[in-house]
Amino acid sequence: MVWYVTPAGLGLTNDSAAYIGGARSLLAGTGYSDIWLDSTREPLTHYPPLLSLTLSGIGLLTGLDPYRAARALHIALFAANTGLMGLLGFRMTKSQAASVGLALLFCANADLLRIHAQVLSEPLFLFFSLASFLTFSIAVEHQPGQKTTLEKPKTGNRILDTGYWLLATGFLTALAFLTRYSALALIATFLTAIFLLSAQARFRRIAFFLGGVIPPIAAWFIRNSLVADSATNRVLQFNPIQISNVRTGLWNIAHFLSPAPVMAEWMFKSGALNIFLALFGLGLLAWLAFNAWKILVQSPNSPVSKSPNPLVFTTALYIFGYLGAVLFSMSFFDASTKFQPRILAPLYVSWMILLAAGLNTVTTKPNRAVLGWGGAILVLAVSMFSIRQSIIELREMDGLGYASWRWRQAEVLAYIRNLPPDIAIYSNSPPAVYHVTGRASRVIPTPVNPVTGLPRSEYDQALAEMRDELLAGRAVLVLFDVSDIEDAFGEENALQFDGLVLLVKAQGHVLYGVPEIK
Repeated sequence: MVWYVTPAGLGLTNDSAAYIGGARSLLAGTGYSDIWLDSTREPLTHYPPLLSLTLSGIGLLTGLDPYRAARALHIALFAANTGLMGLLGFRMTKSQAASVGLALLFCANADLLRIHAQVLSEPLFLFFSLASFLTFSIAVEHQPGQKTTLEKPKTGNRILDTGYWLLATGFLTALAFLTRYSALALIATFLTAIFLLSAQARFRRIAFFLGGVIPPIAAWFIRNSLVADSATNRVLQFNPIQISNVRTGLWNIAHFLSPAPVMAEWMFKSGALNIFLALFGLGLLAWLAFNAWKILVQSPNSPVSKSPNPLVFTTALYIFGYLGAVLFSMSFFDASTKFQPRILAPLYVSWMILLAAGLNTVTTKPNRAVLGWGGAILVLAVSMFSIRQSIIELREMDGLGYASWRWRQAEVLAYIRNLPPDIAIYSNSPPAVYHVTGRASRVIPTPVNPVTGLPRSEYDQALAEMRDELLAGRAVLVLFDVSDIEDAFGEENALQFDGLVLLVKAQGHVLYGVPEIK
C-alpha cells in the first residue's frame, strides 16, 4: 500500500528537511548538521539522529539519495510494524484470530498509512516501540498456575535469561528515544512495569533494563555537549496549551475512532467524544490503580487469574505515560507541537492493542462470542472501507506536503531555482525552498514569542541586516502563503523595505528583490 500510494515519493513536511538534510550531510562527511539552512553550519541536536543515520546507512549500501531511501525504508517499516502488531496480539491473547485481526486493524488504518507515506520519524519510532514491547513480553512469564510476573529465578540461569531480554528491551527503547524524544515515556513505562510485575529481584531487573537504555542515550548527550550548547536545543519555559490545539486533537481522534466523516463530525460537535474519552480514561486509570494495588499486596504464588495480562497492563500504563510526556513537552519545551495524527499515532496503536484484548476476552465467553465476533468484524469492515478511500485519494494526490504538484510548480520556487548561487534567500519556510530547489535559505527574523522569536533588540538588528542584504541586491525574500511584506512584518516594519520590487506574485506566494536580480 505504501508503495502504491507514493508513486511520486513520500510526502514532505518541515521536519522532513531536517531528517533528509541531516542524512545528506552525513553522507557528505559534514556530520549531522542543518544543511537546509544558509547560516553557520550548526550540529543538529533538536532532532534525534536515528532516522537520518538510517537513511544515510541505506544510502551508503545502495547509493540511493536519502529521499528515495526513505521510501524504501517506510515500505519495509509498514510491513514490519504490521507484523509486530500481529506478534504482540498473539503473545497477548494466544489467539491466531486476534493476532491476524490486530495486524489487519493496523494496516487498514488510514491515519497510520498516511504517516508511513511521509518522511517522518514516527514509523521508525513505532517500529522500535513495538519491538521493545515484544522483547518485554518475552521476559514475562505465562506459565499456568503461577503469577503472571517477570520470570522468577527457578535456576541460576533463569534470572540471567530474563535479564538478557530486559537488556534488549532497554536497548530498543533507547533506539526509540534516539528516534523521538517522546520515548522518555516508554522508559518510564517499562521501569514502572518491571517494578510492579517482578515477583522478586526487582532492582536487579531494572538494572538490566537501564543497562540497555543508558549507553546509547548517554553517547548522544555527550556528543551534543561537545559540539553544541544544548543537549536537545530546548529551553524550559511555560507555554499554556491553547484550546485550539486541544480541539485539533479531539477532531483528529474523532476521525480515528469513526472514519465516517458524518459520524466523526457528530461526535466532535455534540460533545459525545469528550464524554467517551473522559469515561474511558477514568475507567482505564481505575483499572490500572486496582491491578497495581493487587499486584503489590498479593502473594507471589497467587494464581494467574488474579493478575492482569502483562502486555495489556503495560500498554495501559504507556497510554498515560505518553500522553503525560506530550502534554509536558508542549507546556514547557515545544509549544509549536500540535495534536496531529503523527503525534497521536502511539495512542492510536495502544488503543488498537487494548481493543483487540477486549474483543478477544468477549469472544472467549460462550454467551458473548457472537457479540465479540460481530464487533471485530464491524471494526475491520469500517477500517477497510476507510483505507480504500484513502488509498484512492493518496494515489490521485501525486504527493503530500512539499512533494505535491502545488509546490513543485510554484512560480516563486522556479524563479529561485535559476538564481545565481551567490544570491542569498530569506524565507518564512526554508524547508519549502530546500525540498523543491535543493538550496539552503535563511529564516526571516521573528519578533519575540514563546517558540522561535528573538528579543526586541536582536529582532531589530536582524531585520536591519536582512534589509541591507536585500536592498544591496545580495539576497531575495520569498514569503509563502502571504500576500505582501506588510502582511508578513506589519505596516511599521514594512516601510523599512521601500525600494524592494515585487519580482513574482503567484499561487499565494510572493518574491521580493531589486530590479538588477534576474
